[in-house]
Amino acid sequence: MGWAVLAELAFSVSDLVEMRFARSPMWEVGPSNRLLRSGSAHPVHRTWAEQVRPRLASAGLDRGWLAELIPPRGYVPDFINPAPAGPAPTLADELARIQAAPAARVRHDLNRLGREQGRLGPRLSRLYADPPAQLPRVAEEIEAYWELALAPYWSRIRSVLDADVFHRARQVAEHGAGHLLAHLHPSVSWTDDALRLARRQRPLSRSAAGAGLLLIPSVFTGPDLLTRVSPPDPPQLAYPARGTGTLWRPRPVTGTAALAAVLGRSRTLLLTELATPSSTTELARRTGLSPAGVSQCLTALRDAGLVSAHRAGHSVLYARTAAAESLLAAPGER
Repeated sequence: MGWAVLAELAFSVSDLVEMRFARSPMWEVGPSNRLLRSGSAHPVHRTWAEQVRPRLASAGLDRGWLAELIPPRGYVPDFINPAPAGPAPTLADELARIQAAPAARVRHDLNRLGREQGRLGPRLSRLYADPPAQLPRVAEEIEAYWELALAPYWSRIRSVLDADVFHRARQVAEHGAGHLLAHLHPSVSWTDDALRLARRQRPLSRSAAGAGLLLIPSVFTGPDLLTRVSPPDPPQLAYPARGTGTLWRPRPVTGTAALAAVLGRSRTLLLTELATPSSTTELARRTGLSPAGVSQCLTALRDAGLVSAHRAGHSVLYARTAAAESLLAAPGER
């Protein structure tokens, strides 16, 4: 399918007034799942992918609903990216919207997917036949994927997304909305009260889109700008978040001695080891602590809000929270 040279989205004053930012878990689910199943050694996300791919294969999530809903390239059904109702919906919020998608909406999107991919897979054929019965299964798999692939890392991801929104909001405050839109992405330009997007496959006009504009930073979109246009929702533009290139770099750990005096050496050691989300068994092997001792320390750290726990098949993955990251990066003794 050829690319359109230019797509244009006109803006009225009310459209600019309704323009807003949101971070969306589902805009991380789709692109991240596509990246994982590509098998490529991504220059930015390699560390994350090497940790997550074996978990997905072990859980069978590399060949389920998401494998049919998110093809290697091209269109992804719009109903799995509902317009965020607020600035920071939870995954549960978005899954509720997905499960409430009207049957006509689901079938419309699957018809387009079938045309572009040549056919629908067996699961999507069942979804087409009975959306209300099958959408809970879709949501269940998305939640399982989230717990394995994204939840243990969400603290890091969220900090990048929030920093991007803060930066863009400051651009608006200092230079105006036109400056923001003109510098959002290389394929986007802003002139004469219209947003122009180069290299789009389909035309984009205000008559085919809802009012306003939703700007959604994402760490997994790659260099591309992704769009969703599904009236009456506002058009969504998912763009690469600033700072994504530093997402998986090791964080400096400077405050361990002072922290150990408060938390104890074993708990502090476990926090430093959780630079990578890990299970109790893995932590016991790496630290030399007993599994029972590790479990006891992790329970205390979780109760204090310093680690989070995420179900990964038959085991549980523990990850540092933003609070723990701040404590470990605090200056040491002077």
